[in-house]
Amino acid sequence: MTRRDDVAALLGSDWNDARLTLADDSPDDRPGLRRLTFTNHEGEACPAHFLPSRNGAAVLYCHAHGNRYDIGIDELIHGRPALGGPWLPEFTAMGFGVLALEMPCFGTRAHLPEAATAKARLWHGRTLFGQMLGEQRAALQWLAQAPGVDARRIATMGISMGGTLAWWLGALCPELAAIVSTACFSDLETLIATGAHDGHGPYMTVPGLLRLTSTGGLCGLAAPTPILHCVGFRDLFTPQAAFETAQRDLDAAYAESPVRPRYVIDPDAGHEETPRMRQTIRQFLRDHLD
Repeated sequence: MTRRDDVAALLGSDWNDARLTLADDSPDDRPGLRRLTFTNHEGEACPAHFLPSRNGAAVLYCHAHGNRYDIGIDELIHGRPALGGPWLPEFTAMGFGVLALEMPCFGTRAHLPEAATAKARLWHGRTLFGQMLGEQRAALQWLAQAPGVDARRIATMGISMGGTLAWWLGALCPELAAIVSTACFSDLETLIATGAHDGHGPYMTVPGLLRLTSTGGLCGLAAPTPILHCVGFRDLFTPQAAFETAQRDLDAAYAESPVRPRYVIDPDAGHEETPRMRQTIRQFLRDHLD
């Protein structure tokens, strides 16, 4: 077994079992945007926003948490307080396609309470995070086959929970062309030592992970895929000591890679996307998808 296999085993059966079948495709009020509904492997409806690609490139956009269970995939259209604005106009201007899939416990799937769902999964030897990642991988597979999309030019990105899903997916799916995370990359062991880990939602619990690897070591499985992490040191989830430990481990994992991890570090930023982060992300995506 590879290290990826070892990590996947910790996620539970949903990582491998997750499937998405397109059940509905209808136009949105916004030009070019489509509203999709998938059915997952458990028969649950999973809404998504889809913007077809105009140039072959595409982004799998992972939405955030922020204790706003009502937002979900509408973050792509309307943004959220932690963002400098919605990303849909940016992707449209760049000609990129984008797919944003509603995660369990959010948006129209918010009838599933996060804590209760996470506990039930754990009692059955499964994880909510494994379900989320499994569905995102199934979404990636659908996007790679969408008309007009070049499967070699797909990136994944997000902020906070979305960023965590993005870089985990990058670690487990080597076919991605680029990975972007904002406001999330931080060494879990260091966060535990300070108690800051308790700020994370129960969705993120993966039993046994830290016996196997560190945050940076896990993220390093993505090598040699180009990766960009954006952090602020006034963010509860990315304090300097925890970020620098994760950065050290990630840099070591990429030591023999032809590309190096990239970072945007703002010592005065909180849990947010700054203008410099957005500008860098925009150029990073152009560099690796155009």
